[in-house]
Amino acid sequence: MGVYEDLGVRTIINASGTLTRLGGSRMSSEVLEAMSEAAASFVHIDELQARAGEVIADLTGAEAGYVTTGAAAGLALGMAACIAGLDVGKMDRLPDTTGLKNEVVVQRGHRNAYDHAIRTAGIRFVEVGYLGYPGAGGTFGWQIDEAINERTAAVACPILDTPGTLTLPEVAEIAHAKGVPVIVDAAAELPPRSNLRRFIAEGADLVTYSGGKAIGGPQASGILAGRADLIASVALQHQDMDVRAVTWNKRELLSQGRVQGVPHQGFGRSMKVGREEVIGLLTALRRYAAGSDQDDAARWSETLNGIARLIGEIDGVQTHMQFNPRRPIPYLILDLDEEKLGFTAYDVVNSLLSGDRPIAIVESRAEFGSLAVNAQGVTDEEAEYLGNRLRDVLSGNN
Repeated sequence: MGVYEDLGVRTIINASGTLTRLGGSRMSSEVLEAMSEAAASFVHIDELQARAGEVIADLTGAEAGYVTTGAAAGLALGMAACIAGLDVGKMDRLPDTTGLKNEVVVQRGHRNAYDHAIRTAGIRFVEVGYLGYPGAGGTFGWQIDEAINERTAAVACPILDTPGTLTLPEVAEIAHAKGVPVIVDAAAELPPRSNLRRFIAEGADLVTYSGGKAIGGPQASGILAGRADLIASVALQHQDMDVRAVTWNKRELLSQGRVQGVPHQGFGRSMKVGREEVIGLLTALRRYAAGSDQDDAARWSETLNGIARLIGEIDGVQTHMQFNPRRPIPYLILDLDEEKLGFTAYDVVNSLLSGDRPIAIVESRAEFGSLAVNAQGVTDEEAEYLGNRLRDVLSGNN
């Protein structure tokens, strides 16, 4: 029996993309073999993270990098670094930020559920700008500038296409003029691969990516890239620091007067990364960086075209391909005439999930009668089953 079958857990055909709730992405045999090899030996995690940071810096154009337990952990650790710097007293107090820099300026159109990770560090958001662009206006530069004060730890600038919001370069220029760092959530902004370097080039002081989505690393992995001083703070707040000053492998920080003492079980302790995840992430990142957006899109498009052929023509269902060059992931769109079909898009989603072999498809626009198929995680064998099953369900043969 397989490991999931042994537990009584059903495996799913994932035609929804790299969703966390479905396990992220499929790891290649190369990544799995590297993780297995990593697990067979012990290393000093600080040393491993330092070397991993050099690889991340090289591929992102940042001063330094760090492997985290996902993009959300990168946001939380990055925020802790913006608050505490190299002050071990402040590190020891987090997430209690009383008397510390504990405000983060953000455009109102950039608030989202994922910024909970930033709030975890003990900050409060100061929102600026308006919603309802263009009628009610958007964000003006002076609003960000005016909101920055002595309590501002950072400006948050997630990569969202909200109409009327200022761009990352505009935000960075304003924040840097006042000596305030900019933290960027780019968790799902790959592909295109050019985005690995884009946000640092546009002024981000810290940027976080998911390692378990397009990169194809372990789901519980992520990348944090940015300023060397902030990454140094992340490293001090993340590791097991139950050590003595005289044997600490970073004791030069003490002799140089950069820290007052050895940080002890910091804010990031609950977000620790294993050696297997570090190696798996690095292997996947190098593999991803060496790949091609065009080749990936062509492979996924071929899979989707095959699924479309299997579905065929069904009265009440219109299919077409959707592709945005700015985000080169093709989708097979299924627009349903729910009245003619006699069932809703949500009914289709539930029918696919309740089958002997569950299938998950893109349901983000199901309330509008539209579904989609994403082929990032679909094998050739799964594609054939998926197409046939979709045809049956859409034809009313559940």
